Amino acid sequence: MPRLPAVRVLAVAVLCAAGPPALTACGSGQEARPAAASPSAAAASRPAAPRTPAAPTAPAAPAGLTAAQAQAALLTEDDLGVPWEPTEGAATWRDGILKARTGAGTAPDCQRLVDALYADQPLGAPTGTYAVTGFDDGDDRAQLRHQVLTLRPADVDRTLAWLRTLPRTCARFTAATTRAGEQTVRVSDLALPALGDARQGLRITFTGPRDSADGADGADGRDSGGRDDDGDGTDTTALTLDVVAVRVGGDALTLTDGAPGELPSDATLTAAQLGVERLTAARDGTRAQA
Repeated sequence: MPRLPAVRVLAVAVLCAAGPPALTACGSGQEARPAAASPSAAAASRPAAPRTPAAPTAPAAPAGLTAAQAQAALLTEDDLGVPWEPTEGAATWRDGILKARTGAGTAPDCQRLVDALYADQPLGAPTGTYAVTGFDDGDDRAQLRHQVLTLRPADVDRTLAWLRTLPRTCARFTAATTRAGEQTVRVSDLALPALGDARQGLRITFTGPRDSADGADGADGRDSGGRDDDGDGTDTTALTLDVVAVRVGGDALTLTDGAPGELPSDATLTAAQLGVERLTAARDGTRAQA
């Protein structure tokens, strides 16, 4: 049998000895196969998954008033003029009339309103910066309270929307007061100019027997409206209360102005306009000029 030339056998041997590791079939007579890729190499060869974009960051809420700014935003005696003076304490009608329970069958919102009036929190309890002042009008036995507070705008707008429903929901209801007996309560809109970013005004009157009104406000023989009482026991207005709430950006103010009998609405509106000017100036870091 013819023998392979020695040179050809030697060439094959050299190839198997010196070839790359991928040639694993040498000496077995099998066809060479490429080695499997390592897991890390396979992973490197796969295209990267698209990255999910990060959710946009909500803009930071504007900073509320500082304590000094809130104080600067409050009305002063000079703003209101005569006969207003710094208050000497809560008016007698606050405990005598506003501390009350609504009658059976009355909408729950009406009790919520009465509670808010008694607590002097038309916009709810303050959660941020807060300042308050009060003034008395000795001529009409009126008392005005002015508050400046920082609340979330959405919370203020939600409460303002609720206040707007009250002239319909609570147009008329009865309430048993602490010292003025049973009173008929009427709630109506108080027209306001375009103040701030959002606003609502209410006028609330409490009407009941003349003698019960005396027990609430300490009257001295004159009826609550300033007219001589003829003693026939007819109903009279024990209290008129104006309530104003205004949002200016992320801050708000409330005004409550109440008096036995009649209450001129222009006093409340003037105070509201001045209050908004003060608050706007305080937010700008300046003091409004009286």
